[in-house]
Amino acid sequence: MNESTSRPLRPSRLCVELFSSRAEGGVDVAVVGGGPAGLMAAEVLSAAGIAVDVFDAMPSVGRKFLLAGKGGMNITHSEAFEDFLARYGARRAQLEPVLRAFDPAALRAWVHGLGIETFVGSSGRVFPTDMKAAPLLRAWLHRLRAHGVRFHPRHRWCGWDGAALRFTTPEGERRVAARAVILALGGGSWPQLGSDGSWTALLAAHGVPIAPLRPANCGFDVAWSATFAERFAGEPVKPVVATVTTAGVPQSRQGEFTITAGGVEGSLIYALSASLRDAIERAGHALLTLDLAPGKRLPRLTEALSRPRGRDSLANHLRKRAGLTGVKAGLLRETLPAEIFSQPARLAAAIKSLPVTLVAPRPLAEAISSAGGVRFDALDEHLMLRTRPGVFCAGEMLDWEAPTGGYLLTACLATGRAAGFGALAWCALAGR
Repeated sequence: MNESTSRPLRPSRLCVELFSSRAEGGVDVAVVGGGPAGLMAAEVLSAAGIAVDVFDAMPSVGRKFLLAGKGGMNITHSEAFEDFLARYGARRAQLEPVLRAFDPAALRAWVHGLGIETFVGSSGRVFPTDMKAAPLLRAWLHRLRAHGVRFHPRHRWCGWDGAALRFTTPEGERRVAARAVILALGGGSWPQLGSDGSWTALLAAHGVPIAPLRPANCGFDVAWSATFAERFAGEPVKPVVATVTTAGVPQSRQGEFTITAGGVEGSLIYALSASLRDAIERAGHALLTLDLAPGKRLPRLTEALSRPRGRDSLANHLRKRAGLTGVKAGLLRETLPAEIFSQPARLAAAIKSLPVTLVAPRPLAEAISSAGGVRFDALDEHLMLRTRPGVFCAGEMLDWEAPTGGYLLTACLATGRAAGFGALAWCALAGR
């Protein structure tokens, strides 16, 4: 999928005939979806002198991009590249070529080229110096318009009429012929911002293999008691080490999460969400174990809890001997049988490995991102659909997932760039 090493594209006879005739209302390249992947594809093409029209269902482009930057615009991550690639899990092999062609260093250089400076935070995450998404998006759209990119808001893609794209608009249905098409329609999370996953049925109807969309970077439901939920909903649990075991292999992360009225959410949960979701799909539930005292070793904790309580209440005993108060002490009471609190060894073991049963992921519409989408075996090395020559796919609509931390945006931009180069080569062969 690297434009310098991939095999040449071969336009179909239908494509050549269609674009030699240039139907009325036709465009050179239609980019459907105005998120990061679609905008990056438009940049590659417009910089090469190709006329690009971007169609988006929403009144303006980049809405999810702006939302992602609301709490601080995390654009990528500065960790070692091999570690970075590992964050893409089972889809590392498919994404590695495009990520090597547009790695985190290249992404930062691209952002700098828009006049936006960046810095590396203490976690290794990379941010714009002002932490905001809006200035970056404004600079980017200004450059795209300067390159001649035309934007068509309130155009919802509803499939094909022969080789032409069909859009519903406030003025009625519109038919658009294009030399090449880049679909960058997002996944299924945050549908109110345009990524509603409705495209899956449209592509499946044309024989495109689709992996079902599933929530990623999501919260989970837990059957809390009413008393616990009422008292602790909204409370952060920190610091803590969370572990989920898959096929006998434990996966652990340290950080924090938040209790909700119906379960758990937050960065630590999101980092483990793929494994937790998959466990629920296999077994109907997932077991999350929590080390509530990550700075304390089990023998020392056992010894401390074995000291006589005297006149101290259980709450004071946990505070003095284990450093547990508030929501952490509440989790112990919520989860453990009463008799364990009088057995120091068992109590200490539970504090270091407290089992919490998750019963379901939160709905896809609430997730930060989604897994599933167009399967990679449906695409060639240029991200072109094998069943629809001249149609390329990019971004979160592809079948991959990654944790938060800049990995999602990096892969969206990298696949958009790769699809842009694929469409560029296609247009060159089809004849401008």
